[in-house]
Amino acid sequence: MTKMEEERLRAIEAKVKGLRREAEELLALAEGIEAIRRNAERILASVKVLELNVCDPLSLED
Repeated sequence: MTKMEEERLRAIEAKVKGLRREAEELLALAEGIEAIRRNAERILASVKVLELNVCDPLSLED
């Protein structure tokens, strides 16, 4: 992996981590609102896929 590719992946990794934090906060705030809870859980599932595709390969580089 080139340095430029790694830098781009690091930037994406930071965004993915931010998405996780935001979705977890949304889930916590959704208490009692079923539709919000379900959608926040879906967002977290999508974030997990992004983590597997982006964050995990970066950890292999370290």
